[in-house]
Amino acid sequence: MVRSSSPIRSFLDIPAQSHFPVENLPYGIFSTATARQRRVGVAIGDQILDLALLADAGLVTSVPAAVFRHPSLNPLMSQGRPLWQALRNELTALLRSDNDALRDRADIRARALVPQAKATLHMPVEARGYTDFFCSIYHATNAGRLLRPDNPLMPNYRWLPVAYHGRASSVVVSGAPVRRPMGQYRVSGKDAPVFAPSARLDYELEMAFVIGKPSAGGASIGVGAAEDHMFGMVLLNDWSARDIQGWESAPLGPFNGKSFATTISPWIVTMEALAPFRVAGPRQEPPPLPYLAQTGASAFDIQVEAQLAAAGTSGTICRTNHKDLYWSVAQQLAHMTANGCGVEIGDLMGSGTLSGPTDESRACLLEATLAGKQAVDVAPGVKRTWLEDGDEVILTGWCEGAGFRVGFGEARGVIMPANQ
Repeated sequence: MVRSSSPIRSFLDIPAQSHFPVENLPYGIFSTATARQRRVGVAIGDQILDLALLADAGLVTSVPAAVFRHPSLNPLMSQGRPLWQALRNELTALLRSDNDALRDRADIRARALVPQAKATLHMPVEARGYTDFFCSIYHATNAGRLLRPDNPLMPNYRWLPVAYHGRASSVVVSGAPVRRPMGQYRVSGKDAPVFAPSARLDYELEMAFVIGKPSAGGASIGVGAAEDHMFGMVLLNDWSARDIQGWESAPLGPFNGKSFATTISPWIVTMEALAPFRVAGPRQEPPPLPYLAQTGASAFDIQVEAQLAAAGTSGTICRTNHKDLYWSVAQQLAHMTANGCGVEIGDLMGSGTLSGPTDESRACLLEATLAGKQAVDVAPGVKRTWLEDGDEVILTGWCEGAGFRVGFGEARGVIMPANQ
């Protein structure tokens, strides 16, 4: 694993524990009360760099200024990896302590640096497609054991990355409320199902990668080329109504139990920022078929956590790591496109629940409570088996460098009562 030996020195004051040092530079879409046009920004410390303004001032020249005035990152992503890298290099140089181009232009800094606390963050991409994988073998085993104690893994699990295609229209940005879904499910002791608000509402701590380079229908993406199609990664909460999901999933799988909301974080951390945090992935046995065979450091050391705020208090309910995924992000995309399925700029690919090998790393309430049989401790005097109205789930994650963090910020969602 290659790690930077020391933080890059910036003329800005960036705390050591900030998620957004110069080593990160994630992209997002923001607006302010005085400038309501949605536009492209880069998080740096507790501020946002307005890229359109920097381009107008001639401090950013690698990408046309009009790209930064679009209300999504799709036009920026369409510029391609060489220009992504050129822009990243420009921004890194501008923020260094030994570069006076922005450092000594107080007039430009006053307009180009916007406090995050005074900005509204919006959906970063226009996603026409959303696929959610099932790539943690620990999650698959824990969840499968609830149904098949003696044989929890399905026969295909170690041969391919399992997934389902979700609803891109359900994806919302951090802070958007999550309405408890109505749905049909079975109630113990009754022959007929009921149609009612979900009583078993759950979160799933996940991450997702964002497609930045499309592929045509009929073409496949090889595992070695897969990451060339990825712009970056976000946090993702795959909200799940377990009662609705359990009743409808036979025989075709998730539908109404999943399609009511999916929350993502507003900042996309680029694959370039994540590159120093590559690590070896888990041993795959049996070896994958040739089209999924992969060598080298295929996983990413990203620490992720879930907190639950409830009844006026809060507590951490999960700590886990992206590196424990059985199937890598490259294998996920290679398998998805192996049949000729095309991908488009902005498409989201969820990892599946990021559960790890410990009890603390069970990344959803289904696992942590053994399907509602035992409550989890949120804080002193507060327990949960399933999410209640008013509860807020906060996901966060970061890579730990030598004296700095490359972080994702947060993905938040508050549970609102069902519309009955």
